[in-house]
Amino acid sequence: MAKDTATVRVVVVGAGPAGMAAAIAAAERGARVTLCEQLARPGVKLLATGGGRCNVTTTAEPGEVMARFGRAGRFMAPALGAMGPAALREWLASLGVETCPDSAGRVYPTTNKAATVQAALWDRCRALGVDVRLGREVTGIRLQEGAVTAVDTSAGPEVADCVILATGGRSYPHLGAAGSGYELARRVGHRIAEPTPALVGLVTREGWPGGLAGVSLPATNVRIDLPRQPKAGVTGELLFTHRGVSGPAVLDLSAEVAVLLGKHEAVPLRLSFLPGVAMDDWPRRMDAWRREHGRRRVAGLLAESLPAALAGALCERAGLAGATLASQLSAAAATALAERLANCPLHAVGTEGWGRAMVTRGGVRLKEVRPETLESRIVAGLHFAGELLDLDGPCGGYNLTWAFAAGWLAGTAALTQRNRGPE
Repeated sequence: MAKDTATVRVVVVGAGPAGMAAAIAAAERGARVTLCEQLARPGVKLLATGGGRCNVTTTAEPGEVMARFGRAGRFMAPALGAMGPAALREWLASLGVETCPDSAGRVYPTTNKAATVQAALWDRCRALGVDVRLGREVTGIRLQEGAVTAVDTSAGPEVADCVILATGGRSYPHLGAAGSGYELARRVGHRIAEPTPALVGLVTREGWPGGLAGVSLPATNVRIDLPRQPKAGVTGELLFTHRGVSGPAVLDLSAEVAVLLGKHEAVPLRLSFLPGVAMDDWPRRMDAWRREHGRRRVAGLLAESLPAALAGALCERAGLAGATLASQLSAAAATALAERLANCPLHAVGTEGWGRAMVTRGGVRLKEVRPETLESRIVAGLHFAGELLDLDGPCGGYNLTWAFAAGWLAGTAALTQRNRGPE
């Protein structure tokens, strides 16, 4: 006989976007929901996203969202079918959070404040009667005959028919992320793909990028210069930092670089600072400079298309003095400069680490989780949501889209799965 929904006890672990979405979904369907959060307030990492603006989702269609997550993206299909980007915006609007996209398809709350999203989710949890336990650490999951029966917490056990782990990954440790969900999952039999910093700046062997710290470009192509890596690379904004490079173009490659650094002392990169201009086009441009602007400095001519500091640095790297005139530019010097402009070599020797990482690559292996319900294939009644799973995407609201969608599916499925009665 199926259980009355009001008697189904769901414990959600973690009060981030995935956890609060899961708690709301389950509570709206009549479950008795307990939400445990080890910190003293909910959504702390959410408040830090997008520089405090909170890029909640994207205007991309579900199919494009899945494609941006790579080969594993198809795992997201059921979750995005339940709550894709458009449905997520409608749901947020129902909670009082209006959103609007920018020219790049990134969607923000119209207030441009992450606190607006956090407050709306939190208010909805409380309005639904979710039993909120802040400052409550979950230390273990109790099982009986392969099914969830309770969780152990820092204040004693909590009986549970279903447990949803939405603890997040290891990014932003200064905001409370400790990766505790990995150990909880491991103890009940799940395998964990090694967590690696993702969406994080890279540290370069070369020191010259540090001299340009703060300089940014709106569009640079960055690719990993190793066999079996995509030749197309990633094109997006680039930011020079004191230790190397960052910005969306770098962040989207950073997880793969971090993995490769486990096998290589340094990972070679190639940068094209003006992706619309191929390396073969530069010698023709420079010939025109000689004919038409022979008395102007090469660095000054470059500065019409690039930040002046970068133009000067690239000239220096190509062996040109800052005062070199266009009429003095030899064929060899032109070739060397073209190489720096369209195929500039850099070597990543590290990342900026967990303290700067926005998300985590790695986590609970997807093969051990049912995509239709996000329930464990190993433990009945145990569900996962968000960053804890081995699935990460690029900048642009994709990871938050996944967090909300996964939380919603897990909260819905946790109730229906345990409400089926004996099979």
